[in-house]
Order: sequence, then structure tokens, then C-alpha cells
Amino acid sequence: MTDPGQGWEAVAYRFATIRSDVGADVVRRWAVDLPAGGSVVDIGCGTGRPIALAQAGAGLAVSGIDPSPTLLAAFRRALPHAPAACETAEDSGYFGRRFDGAVAIGLLFLLPPATQAVVIGRVARALLDQAGLRLTGSCDDAGGNHYFAAVGQGRADGPDRPVPIAERKKRDPGSSPG
Repeated sequence: MTDPGQGWEAVAYRFATIRSDVGADVVRRWAVDLPAGGSVVDIGCGTGRPIALAQAGAGLAVSGIDPSPTLLAAFRRALPHAPAACETAEDSGYFGRRFDGAVAIGLLFLLPPATQAVVIGRVARALLDQAGLRLTGSCDDAGGNHYFAAVGQGRADGPDRPVPIAERKKRDPGSSPG
């Protein structure tokens, strides 16, 4: 039997209690480049804290997608007027609409590569032309430096360029990436 929540339901309460504000500052900086009152889909929205609330605080119209009923119920309490769907990113219909931006903070690196490709394709089709996409995860550069990075449009330093959030130099090849 498969778990459509990809294990999140089993750890929902713990995740909700330990979720930090990591990523909220990145989303706030990115949000200024979106149209005033623009629409954003938060993919893997969890409880809505802190990412969706940061987006809403920046004046954006937020919609949330998360596979955990428990986390999505918390999202609905935090943002009662925001559209919300209990579904996985790869199976989502993205509310049958298109958005000015999409955020997936800490999601893609958890998915297998083939699923990542499906999610990116589905999100791309759910974005309006010139829309912003903010993805975060970890990566290595050619010099062996390991970064937690945000990549996407809406940055002064150019689209599709990693922006280091935190850096660790010369990761030991036998060590865990995170």
C-alpha cells in the first residue's frame, strides 16, 4: 500500500512543532518582484508557517498544496480564505488555473529525480508567462562547495542562478549531502 502523503502524515505533529522560519526571508525578498496582489501557489505548504504567511504578508494571494491532511488543516486555520488542496505536487491539478509565482521550499530534494521532473513540468504549466518560481535545495558547485540555494526568477543577480543561503566548503564525498 502506498502512502499518498509520502510519510508526512506520520510526522505532521512533530514537523508543525519544530518548523523554523528558514526560507521566509528568501520568499519576502522574492515577493517584491511579483505583481501587487499576485497569485502564488505554495507547493508542500505544510501548516502555512512561515512561508505562506510571509507571502500573504507581502500582499500575495496564496493557494496551498500539501499531501498531509493534518498539515493542510493547520494551513487552513492559518489562512482560512486561501484555496487549499490535499494532494501531492506530482498529482496536483494546481486548482485548474495559472499563477504569477510558485514556491516549493524544501520539497524537491525529497523526491526521486523522476518525480522531480514531473513536478517541475506540472508547475511550469501552472505558471503564467513571466511568472516567478522559487525552488530551494542543496547543490554542489564545480569546486566541490556545497550550498543550500534558492534558484529562480525575480532576483537582481539574474534568473536561474543559485543564490547561496548557507554554505559549507569542500564536502567530504562520503558524507551526507544535508
